[in-house]
Order: sequence, then structure tokens, then C-alpha cells
Amino acid sequence: MAVNSNIVGIVSDEFINPHTVKLLNEVTRQLNERGFITLLLNANSRESFQSALRNAAQLPVGGLVFLTSLFSDELSVVADILPQTATVHLSHSASADANVVIADGYDAGEEMGLLLLSQGHQRFGFMHSQENSAPARQMDGFVASLQAEQKELNIELSAGGNDRELAYQAMMAYLKKTRAAERINALFCESDVLAFGALQAVRDFAQGAHVAVVGFDDVDEARASTWHLTSWAQRRDLLVAEALNRLLENRADTSNAWQQGELQVRHSHHGKHVPGEMSQCGCAIRH
Repeated sequence: MAVNSNIVGIVSDEFINPHTVKLLNEVTRQLNERGFITLLLNANSRESFQSALRNAAQLPVGGLVFLTSLFSDELSVVADILPQTATVHLSHSASADANVVIADGYDAGEEMGLLLLSQGHQRFGFMHSQENSAPARQMDGFVASLQAEQKELNIELSAGGNDRELAYQAMMAYLKKTRAAERINALFCESDVLAFGALQAVRDFAQGAHVAVVGFDDVDEARASTWHLTSWAQRRDLLVAEALNRLLENRADTSNAWQQGELQVRHSHHGKHVPGEMSQCGCAIRH
């Protein structure tokens, strides 16, 4: 269903997340180019979401772009307040009916696994944002690359949210309770935000702990000399273009070319950080 108005709402609750901010910038840029007006709906609870939708209902809102998923029945809430409104998600969604446009992540996981294996790491972990969540596609590809070399995923950690401080606490707790000989020496994080927290925990813990940490999203901060974070760069421009094509024109690219990305190789995958060392920003490798 294509939109019938030049007003498009953008829904999110994570405007402090650098990946979300980058998506917001790209969505508004592309909407501006297409001649659409952007209506920002900032909601962090069911009540605030319903209130924002009721306010939006006073305008001829033609469609909604979700940058983050708020709760499992969010589309039912939309249908009640803004019936017949087209929606698209640039994030995971618990709703089976959601029109989702996200990077697959499987190839990212495979390439990240190959990179970490090439460094000689022997014990591997993966950090999720949410406990008991379905396995991320990044993890699926990561595990596949490890198993191909007769290695396994030794530990799954959960931060309890896509939050730097929560990731720091989860990683610190793991380091404190795990004997040095049994610790992982490489950790793949579901997002760069989690990777920043985990990497800081490794540095603060010290005591001979050397854990390679890598992320996913390649936010601007990943390139900073503070982190030299090796990460997977999504093509946000292609993802947003695909989402808007679906929303505004009811047109989907079934080739999934918009899911492509690049592995950005810096230094954090080595397991030892050298302050001030030059990074290999923008260096992409493919397999």
C-alpha cells in the first residue's frame, strides 16, 4: 500500500543510539529529496506511543517508518488510531506482519568469524542486546564460520539492552567470575554500542585480560582512535532507499542487493589496543 499524503512519520525511542541517529539522518535526507515532510514521533512507552499517534492523527499522515520496534503489537495500535496507514520497519520487529528492511547480518558474522580465526583466537563469545532473544543473524553466520574450522561458540552474553553501560557491566561480571584459563579471547557484539562497553570493561579489568572485541553497524565513533573498532558497515543509504520504495511506491527489490555491507578492519580484533596507533579505517575485505 503506497502512501496518499506527503507527510511521513518517523517512530523511534532510541535517539541516543548513534546507529539510530544515522538512520534518522538518512531517512529525513531521502524524504526531503522526494518532496515529503517528516513528522518525528519520539515514544518510549505504550502510552507515549498512543499519545503521539493521536496527535499525528490530526494531520494527513500517509505512512510510518519505524527506526526501532517498541513492542510486539505496535502495528495493532497503529491500525486502531491511524487505520489504513502504511508502515515499514528499519529494525527487527516482533510482529509477523511487519514490513522489515534490515541488513541480514549472516555474511557479516561469517566474515567476522574468519577474521578472528585468522588471528589465532581459540575461544569465542557473542553478546546480545536482549536476554532470551532469538539468535541474531550475525551470530548464525559467526557460528557457521567457527564450526567450519572445528571451533565453537563458547559463551553467549546478554547486556539486557542496547546500552553501553549495560554491556560494560555484563562484560565486567563475566571477566570477574571466569577463570583466566577459561575466558574467551574474542567477542563479537550485536552492535557497536555493545562493543564499546565490552571493550572498556576489558581495559578497566586489566589483570592480563586480552579479549578481541568487534561490533556491527560501523558508527562514526568506531573510527575514533579511542576504539579502533573493527566493525561491519551497513549500507544505510541502500536500506533506507529500499524502505521508502516499499512505503511510498509499494515497490520492493527482491534481489536483496540492499543488504550488502563491508567489513571495516581496524585494530580491536587483535585483542590488544595500542593507544594512538594508526587505524586502517575504511579498509574493506571480502571473501
